This record gives sequence, C-alpha cells and structure tokens, in this order.
Amino acid sequence: MSRLRAGAAFGALALAVALAPAAGAAPAGPADRALDRALRKVVQAPGGPPGVISLVRRGGRTFVHRAGVADTETNRRWRPFDHMRLASTSKAFSGAVALSLVRRGRLDLDDTIGERLPSLPAAWAAVTLRQALHHTSGLPDFTASQAYQADLNADPLRHFTPPELIAYVAGDPLRFTPDSDYNYSNTDNVVVALMAQAATGRSYERLLQTRVFSPLGLSETSLPSGPQLPRPFAHGYFFNPGEPPEDVSEAVSMSSVWASGGMVSTPTELGRFIRGYVRGRLFGRALRRQQRRWVEGHSEPIGPGRNTAGLALFRYRLRCGVVYGHTGNFPGYTQFAAASSNGRRSATVSANTQLNQVMFSQPAFRALRRAFARAGCAALASRD
Repeated sequence: MSRLRAGAAFGALALAVALAPAAGAAPAGPADRALDRALRKVVQAPGGPPGVISLVRRGGRTFVHRAGVADTETNRRWRPFDHMRLASTSKAFSGAVALSLVRRGRLDLDDTIGERLPSLPAAWAAVTLRQALHHTSGLPDFTASQAYQADLNADPLRHFTPPELIAYVAGDPLRFTPDSDYNYSNTDNVVVALMAQAATGRSYERLLQTRVFSPLGLSETSLPSGPQLPRPFAHGYFFNPGEPPEDVSEAVSMSSVWASGGMVSTPTELGRFIRGYVRGRLFGRALRRQQRRWVEGHSEPIGPGRNTAGLALFRYRLRCGVVYGHTGNFPGYTQFAAASSNGRRSATVSANTQLNQVMFSQPAFRALRRAFARAGCAALASRD
C-alpha cells in the first residue's frame, strides 16, 4: 500500500444480486426483494464496494443475498464461508468475554481500572468495567493519536502489544467525568480485554476460545496478531478517486487494533455469534438486562435507524421493529450484525471496502446504511 493512500485509509481508524436461498427455504418476499435492490444500489453507488453479502436468518433458515464480487481479479461472488475482517464488531466479542466472566464471578461490572490494572494511568483508576463497555468511560481513543497514526502509516505491518496501544494516550486526561457523556473509544475495549486477562491469568485469545468460540461453535473465527487472512477470504479494497482499487486485505497488522477491531470470521459465523450474543447464551438473562440499559450513543459507523448504546451492544430502532447488534469499519471492510431480541432472527451485511459517515464515499455509505435497515427488516419479516 502506498504511503499516501495508507494514510487516508488508516486515518479512518480514528473514528474502528440475486436472492440465493438455502435449500428448502421459502420463496422471496417483499422484504427480501427490497434487500436485493438495496445491495445492488450499494455496489452501484460512486465509491461503493466491489461486493456486498447479507445473510438473513429467520424461521430456522438462512437466506443469502449478494451483489457484486469478492475478488476483482477473478470476479467471483462473495460466499458465506469466505473469511473477512470484522472491524469493530470485534467489540461485541470482548463484551461476550467480559460478561461471561461476570456471570462466573471472576469480574464485576463495577470493578475499576485501578483495582484490576493498577499499572495504567492513575487518572483512569476510577473507570469501571461497565463504563468501558458502555463507552461512557471518557478514556481517550488511541486510534485518534497522531503518533499512533504516524507509526501505523510508517509501518502497517508493525506488531503492537496492547500496552503499546495504551501508551499512545497514557499521558492524556479523561475526555470527561465517567458516566457524564458518551464517546466511542477503541481504548475502552482494549482495557476490557486487559481486565479479563488480569482477572483470569489467561490470554484474551484463550478466553475467546473457551468463553465464546467453543460454546457457540465458531471454528472459523479468530483474533490474529498479524496481517494474514485464513483462506478463502473476501478481498478488501481501498479506493482513491481516479485510481484503480487497491487490495488491502492483508496490508495491516491486526495487533494495531487487537480487541477493539482485530477479529476475523465468516458471514455464517458472524450471524451465529450475534444470535447467541444478543440472546444472552454466554452470560444469562440477568446480565442481559443490565447490558440493555441504554444511553444516547451510536455505533461506529452509525447503524440503521435510531441508535442507542448498551454494554458492547447497540439497539437499532427501525421502521419495521427493533434489532440489536454492532457495526464496524476498517481498511477494506465494513460490517453490520444484528439479531432480534430473542436471538432467533438475525441479519449480517458485509462490504469489501471501508465506509462510514465521516470519510470515504458518502453516497455509498448512505446506500449501505439503507441496506443495513433492509437486512434487519428482512430478518423481522416473519415470526418464529
């Protein structure tokens, strides 16, 4: 990746078709056809991704919708088992780990940074696990640091340790008194993962395996530290006006975002995860109620409909109903994953370029956000 184009792509970190139904699935309905049209508009929009895929789960069946391609060299379509970067939907996985440990008494939502991570800045000591999960901590965002952006731009393949990520903002004060405001910060979820490690003496990667992957049957989901993607994968692209798309699929070390955005999975397993997570399978109903104490705030990028923020979870109020989930964007990929309140219905939308409400193609992001809403409504189209 060129230095100039890398800078444009990595700067955004300051902010993380035809219907092909599963065998035996019911014929397409109005909500399915609306989603198909929305996906086509995403890839046709100026600056839109080469391809997009949406998996809708309802009535125990999965419907696959897609437009465009997963690889511009071969022109092959995106498949449900292709690997991809999860970007900030990774934050929901850190929420799953933390809440599962709270259920088992290894952590408490009111545990503080000072108690669990005394080596971190004293100014952060009173911040609680709950506040970090809620993005009401006031912790400064390491990805907004000019020094971090310069170092990542200089060497996108550099290996960062979690303490090095924290160090970029360790000298900064809190942005506000905890619980007095909302600010989406990638530092929050790095701290959540470090608290989980401190409470158990196990690596965050091991906790993901035992607390999330194994219980939910996620064999193709991982948190790599380097730039490689498991094969097969959907290629991710960066667009510079007037130039051909640049393949950035394996251009960045995932250690640069770690627990805040480094996960890899497939559309199929992302859907399986979000259903289990929203249902509360990993931590039970009592904690699910605490998770759903909403504050004003939106996911990054902003999700469909009206957004409000819970603990590593967002509520999206759509015209057709309500879904719960997370979004994410990272060089080469943009993600949306959501489920119905009971976790029986779900929708994922994955695009192979980075889009958000502040940078890159605004027409394409508006089209993608509409596709998020259409996917959510397709999931809610029938009762189960």
